[in-house]
Amino acid sequence: MKLKQLGTSDLRVSALALGTMTFGEQNTEAEAHAQLDLAVSHGVNFIDAAEMYPVPPRAETQGRTESYIGSWLKHYRRDAVIVATKIAGPSRGFAWIRNNPRINREHLNAAIDGSLKRLQTDYVDLYQIHWPDRYVPMFGGSSYDVAQEHDTVPIAEQMQALADLIKSGKIRHIGLSNETPWGVSEFVKCAEQLGLPKIITVQNAYHLMNRSFETGLAETCHHENVGLLAYSPLAFGWLTGKYLTDPNAKGRITLFPGFGQRYAKPNLPIASKEYARIAQEAGLTPATMALAFARTRWFTSSVILGATNLNQLKENLDSAEAVLSAEVLEKIDAVHKLYPNPAP
Repeated sequence: MKLKQLGTSDLRVSALALGTMTFGEQNTEAEAHAQLDLAVSHGVNFIDAAEMYPVPPRAETQGRTESYIGSWLKHYRRDAVIVATKIAGPSRGFAWIRNNPRINREHLNAAIDGSLKRLQTDYVDLYQIHWPDRYVPMFGGSSYDVAQEHDTVPIAEQMQALADLIKSGKIRHIGLSNETPWGVSEFVKCAEQLGLPKIITVQNAYHLMNRSFETGLAETCHHENVGLLAYSPLAFGWLTGKYLTDPNAKGRITLFPGFGQRYAKPNLPIASKEYARIAQEAGLTPATMALAFARTRWFTSSVILGATNLNQLKENLDSAEAVLSAEVLEKIDAVHKLYPNPAP
C-alpha cells in the first residue's frame, strides 16, 4: 500500500488507516484483534484511537478501545506500526473523563499516561486534540455562534504542555482534530513564535457529502504543510448505499438513535442515491468509489477506515487500488453542485 509522509515529520503512513472507535462497543476484543491482523496484512501501518472511544461514549466503556489495541500491540512489533490517539476536549459533558476534560497541562499529563497504560506502550507516534478547547461549531453545527464562546485554555499554554510531552518521549508528534482554518493557523503561528514543535496533521470529517475541507482548510493546510486525516469517509454507512435499500439496516445510525446528527439532513438520502448510481454505472461498489475519492485528493494524507466485520474491512482495504476515471469525477462534481455538503 502506498505510504505518505505526514506533514514535515519523519512519519510515513499507509494511505488507508484503521479507525477503531467500534472496538469495545460493536466489536469484541477478539474481533478487534482480527481487524488489526487483517489491516496490517494488507499493508496498513497506521492505527487511530482516542481516550474517549468506543462510541457512542459511555462511562462504562471509556478507554476500552485503547485497551483492546494494547492487548494486540504487546504481541506485535511496536516499531512496525504508527499509533495515534487523542485527548478529549471540553464542552460535551463527559463527567466520567476527569470531570469534564480540558486541554491544559494537568489534563494532558493525565490523559497521555492513561492512554499509554491502556495501549501498553511507552509512546504514541501522533497525539491529537480530539476537538478544540475553545467553542467551535462541530458534529453537525455549521454556523459560528459568538454567544457560545467560553473561557478557554490559551493555545500557547496547550502547545507548551504538548511540547513538554514530546521532550519526555511520551509522544513523537502532535495533531489536531475537528479544527477550523483559524485554529490550524493559530497553532502553527504559536509554534513558530515560541520555537515549539509544529502540528503535522488535522483529522476532520471528509467524504463525498462533506467536502467543506476543500475551502478554507485546504488552503491553510497546503501553505502550512499540515496533512488531512480524513475520518468518516463512508458517512456513517450512507455512502455504502445500505440505507437506500434498507432504512433499518444495522449500523451506527440505526443502533444509536441521536448519535451522528450531521447525517440527519434532508438532502443526504438524495445525494447518497446519486453517488450510488454513479458507482454502479462505473462498475464499482458505492463504498469503493467513496473511499477512492477521499484517498486520491491532493490534500489527503490518510483515510481512516471503520468497519464492524472482516468482510466490510476487506472491501474497504481493497479500495486502495481503485482509480476513478475523469468521467466518474465529473459526475461526482455534478452531484456535488446540486447537493453541496448535505452532511456538514
